[in-house]
Amino acid sequence: MQETSRHQVTFSGWRLAQLSSFRIGSAMVEILATSIWNRIMITTLGLPATAVGFLLALRYFLSPLSVWVGHRSDTVSFLGFYRTSYIWLGRFLTVLSLPFLGWSVILLEADRGSPLGWGVAVFCFILYAIGSVLSGSPYLALVRDSAPREKQGLSISITETVFIVFIATAAIGFSVWMNEYNQAIFWQMIIACMTAGGFFWFLGVLGVENASIPPAVRRTELMQKARQRATWETFRQIWGDQRTRLFFFFLSLSTLSAWSQDTILEPFGAEVLNLPIDITTRFTGYWQLATVVTLIGGAFLWRKRRPEKQTGITSWGLIGMGCGMLLISLEAFLAYGGLITLALVIFGAGFGIYTFGSLSLMAVMATDEDAGAYLGLWTISILVFKGLGNFLGGFLRDLFLLILNFDGTVSYGLTFGLAAFGLFGSVYILSRLDVWGFAQEVGRVDVEATEGQTAAVEV
Repeated sequence: MQETSRHQVTFSGWRLAQLSSFRIGSAMVEILATSIWNRIMITTLGLPATAVGFLLALRYFLSPLSVWVGHRSDTVSFLGFYRTSYIWLGRFLTVLSLPFLGWSVILLEADRGSPLGWGVAVFCFILYAIGSVLSGSPYLALVRDSAPREKQGLSISITETVFIVFIATAAIGFSVWMNEYNQAIFWQMIIACMTAGGFFWFLGVLGVENASIPPAVRRTELMQKARQRATWETFRQIWGDQRTRLFFFFLSLSTLSAWSQDTILEPFGAEVLNLPIDITTRFTGYWQLATVVTLIGGAFLWRKRRPEKQTGITSWGLIGMGCGMLLISLEAFLAYGGLITLALVIFGAGFGIYTFGSLSLMAVMATDEDAGAYLGLWTISILVFKGLGNFLGGFLRDLFLLILNFDGTVSYGLTFGLAAFGLFGSVYILSRLDVWGFAQEVGRVDVEATEGQTAAVEV
């Protein structure tokens, strides 16, 4: 298969800093939607967490389209660019969605059953989801394009770490800005996200891509069709391996369990622990900051360890997450919030260790010749089940409230307890997986070629 030549790319710290600044806007909008708007809808307005969780999960359900968008950014020029135009189009839709976020609150605050209010909310998150899909894969590809091969994994890891750091920063900043719901302040936050987000999304990629240098691989139409015919057979072969299926189930269950708390964590703090909005908004910041610390620490401590031997590290991360979630469940049953910060730090620390280990395992559980297909399957598994986790947490909370006559302590306790059970179950599944045997059978994985693709899972 013929490929176009690629110009030599040099590593630039300034370029990486510019690309990382793109993540500031993403972090601000993430907190605005998943923390602030989420709590207003569920706690302040008393709307069902199932519906709210479904709307927040829309972008994850559309994640399989990321493969198609990424392929188009490899092969189809749009407005003279292969990456930048797709990114800007996606983020333009994100900016466009934010006023509808505020409008939905106004309409539903006046009438919680307003069809127009729910319609505006649905339209908002459809725009948000499409924007995320359009910009996600091309942005990661642009980060990879901007660095030499040996630095691509490092470049993507740094931009992802910056994203998590600013998630924590935005959570703390917004909690100070609005310690209790105020419609005027919420609109100020929306305008700030549109302005600052738009600024960083525009300048973060401006001039990075040289339109005269195409991506590394450019296939003719005939070659693309031939590859499309082979795709189904490739996936059948991958899925036919029991170890592949087991690893898929491991990723799916661990992701589902880990993210089932995302929609209900802050409402739990408000409804069971009676904490104000400025405190509950910091919950995400606490556990994700702990994730950053252990993720960076793990990369330093275990950087020389063979990725085939990361099973034990991944298991310990899951155990830490399970213990943290179990402690949150216990606090729900007791309606006691004295240890909530400790529980979130334990969960976040385990999440960082698990993330480091699982990314290494994803690189191992792939063959050289079909690395993209394997990693595409792992990526879809994680993003789809992250969305399902967002939805399932809200659904179980509502279901238990209905069954238990609106007993919030037991309902939240059972929901968090089931999440802990799923995390511990993931440890058992991983213990049944012969990672070393798979690695021996397929040969040494080219880490440099796959490292950047595995990091794309966290977008």
